Amino acid sequence: MNNTGQGPLLAQPLQRPSAGRIAAYAGLFLLGAVVGLAGALVQAAWFPGGLLLALAGAAGLFLGGAYATGGRGGAVAPVVGWVVTVILLSTARPEGDFLFGAGLGSYLFLLGGMALAVICATLGARRQPRGGPARLGK
Repeated sequence: MNNTGQGPLLAQPLQRPSAGRIAAYAGLFLLGAVVGLAGALVQAAWFPGGLLLALAGAAGLFLGGAYATGGRGGAVAPVVGWVVTVILLSTARPEGDFLFGAGLGSYLFLLGGMALAVICATLGARRQPRGGPARLGK
């Protein structure tokens, strides 16, 4: 328990996020979709460098979203936008057109982006317990 009298963080009731936080999550979702689209185009254009650039941009957005909002939800919102966009771009259309070719770069972009999403959501900014800077045992 901390000194504020609110009890442990997990014992507190869930509250609806503020309108600003909802707008931030929606903006991060759209930004994730844009980064997914740009990454899909760049990774195929310049294979080794474009792939690294696309994955670095995605990782920067995921981790930056976590730090900007101060929680893991900031990393999850752009991840969802990125995954939805990349999955929709990888499906074939009825005419037979598709954006991703069946090559090593496409698979590395898909799997590498998903691995980065898990890493950034796990290592993102965590909510710290409130209270003084003393150790929890004191």
